[in-house]
Amino acid sequence: MAAATTTGASIAQPARLRAGGRAFSHIAQFHPELTAFRRDLHAHPELGFEEVYTGSRVKEALKVCGVDEIHDGIGRTGIVAVVHGRSRSSGSMIGLRADMDALPMAEQNDFTWKSCKPGLMHGCGHDGHTAMLVGAARYLAATRHFDGTAVLIFQPGEEGFAGARVMIEDGLFERFPVQSVYAMHNWPAMRPGTIGLNPGPMMASADRITIEIAGRGGHGAHPYQTVDVVLVAAHIITAVQGIVSRNVRPLDSAVVSLCAIQAGDLGAFSVLPGTATLVGTVRTFSPAVQEMVEQRLKDLCSAVALGFGATATVRYERIYPATINTEGDARFAGDVAASLVGEENVVRDLEPSMGAEDFSFMLQSKPGAYLRIGQGTGPGHSALHNNRYDFNDEILPLGAALHAGLVEQAMPLPAAA
Repeated sequence: MAAATTTGASIAQPARLRAGGRAFSHIAQFHPELTAFRRDLHAHPELGFEEVYTGSRVKEALKVCGVDEIHDGIGRTGIVAVVHGRSRSSGSMIGLRADMDALPMAEQNDFTWKSCKPGLMHGCGHDGHTAMLVGAARYLAATRHFDGTAVLIFQPGEEGFAGARVMIEDGLFERFPVQSVYAMHNWPAMRPGTIGLNPGPMMASADRITIEIAGRGGHGAHPYQTVDVVLVAAHIITAVQGIVSRNVRPLDSAVVSLCAIQAGDLGAFSVLPGTATLVGTVRTFSPAVQEMVEQRLKDLCSAVALGFGATATVRYERIYPATINTEGDARFAGDVAASLVGEENVVRDLEPSMGAEDFSFMLQSKPGAYLRIGQGTGPGHSALHNNRYDFNDEILPLGAALHAGLVEQAMPLPAAA
């Protein structure tokens, strides 16, 4: 992998985590190159399905790494690299996934590798995820200490574009029939050197709701001649909060958030509008709870509007399903993590997040697990989707070694190999 500078600044030797295992020791030797690569990606962020520069850098790095095959254009801008083990007698195939896209945010950092594109930034660490998987590719291609085939999936469009689903629809798993698939995401709430997961739901489903309210507009001085949609919207906003508190079992989880309202004209202070629109999101883990919340929203909004002489129509769109680990694969991934950082640094019962992740589509198609790798907080390492966020380069070798460990331990070489 060729080292890349971003703005002419030299890359200092990064601080290094301490971890065990052959893969970590090997990858730590080219930590500075991984850091340079990651920072170059950070400086050139691209939105979903626009990852042209990112994809070209990934392919360039993979060629230098010596992988066996590189396939591009899968799911529009997706890339898949294939690395064969020293032996392929097992016939096994393991998938590893990293997301590549950035966010439509204006970066407010001032380091030399900050975004060179106004209004775009890597505010979630996908640049780091991509660099970690490239690091794993370099190690796996150099050592090939496994029996089978590693499939490295560089996915576009995770941030709201369902890039995982697009790759699957484009034949990802028909062309590369992996037995299981794994992914990881940096997590500022966990300190560097820790890894977390659980044997079930990791992230919630993400659904979009749009509520269209129709009434009768008129003069604000004569509300009795109108059907006030602003009043109806206010009652709907209050009423839907009872869905979770009164219809969802306390042992289950759900979130209903109405996040924006549009009605009338701020310059027309005495005009009651005839229509209003509410938009928001629903988050659940269970399909049964998801279906119940959808039906209750439709029934409740219609009934509340009817009580005021208005109508309300609910459009419910299922965007991402819940991200649910396969129990056996989660246990295996936890064991791999423990072999790197010690059992005391692995959280095997990590609390699920109500955020969403389109790796869920891959876990609907294949067994596997989604992990969190501790990133920590500090200068430049703030919360995800924050305009002062930056990926913590300290964890690059650990993430790459974790990817590699999943391959090596899932497909161990025969004793004689």
